Amino acid sequence: MSLGAVILLAASGLAADDANAAADRSIQLAQQELTRIQELVELGALPRARVEQAQANLEDAKDEAIVAHDLYGDLPGQGATEQASADLIAAAERRLERQKARVADAQKMVDAGIAARSYVAPFQAELTARETTLDLAHLRARLMADRAAMSQQEALRPKTAPVFVPSPLDESEMLAPGEEHYEGNGAFSEARDLPALELAFSTKFDRPLPISAEGETEVHRALGFDHRGRVDVAVMPAGPEGTWLRQYLQARKIPYYAFSRAIPGRATAAHIHIGPGSTRLTNQCFPAHNAETRCALQVSKRIVNRTHSAD
Repeated sequence: MSLGAVILLAASGLAADDANAAADRSIQLAQQELTRIQELVELGALPRARVEQAQANLEDAKDEAIVAHDLYGDLPGQGATEQASADLIAAAERRLERQKARVADAQKMVDAGIAARSYVAPFQAELTARETTLDLAHLRARLMADRAAMSQQEALRPKTAPVFVPSPLDESEMLAPGEEHYEGNGAFSEARDLPALELAFSTKFDRPLPISAEGETEVHRALGFDHRGRVDVAVMPAGPEGTWLRQYLQARKIPYYAFSRAIPGRATAAHIHIGPGSTRLTNQCFPAHNAETRCALQVSKRIVNRTHSAD
């Protein structure tokens, strides 16, 4: 339930519309290129193999449109069918297989001495991005199945009298408005997880991961937080980049906090904090009404471990 709630808040309507428009434009361009190549082949100006390549590019654009619509759009409130999930996963798998073939062809050119070893790098980077997309598609499919099950349970619930179920006390009651938390497996290895994330992000968005704080910083020390082993990324959690980042982290069970606004004492701006919550620095003094109580404030470790700083 909590994982589904995070994804429900992840994508904005505007971001989904932009992604769909871009995908439709890609299909249109691929169709135009196929028509142009077919005409040149008929004239004998190009080999017939170019038609097959252009047709594959068109099919790839169509699959990309399916992924853009079903993976990055809002979860459907009703009618979240198994077929929709199957179509999403199938499209992501087809795009992955096409890229594997491109990597293999590029490697053959390198092995034959036609191209330099660096020629394979962009093909391999795109392959990594498509592997990540397939992981996210499987995660999305599980969330869609959960939503469908919730809808069915709601439909079967008796309408004669309201049923009051007390909400269990959990961490969400400790979060401020505009703050979300995904626990994952509770662990984040900067050395192991960050390089892969940076590569996947730059491949997806054609720019470096906008890291605003890596490890300990003056800002975090001033706020009284130990930020070692944590990373802050300056993206809007509900934007396209924030949506992709949160889904990426969830697919790998990496914990994070997402802030949609500045929160006094917790975040100075909107961002996503990767890793478990920062702990309070030892012997940290806090402002108080007088000198005697200035350093007397103690926060239990259980509460402190669930708060953290911003970039």
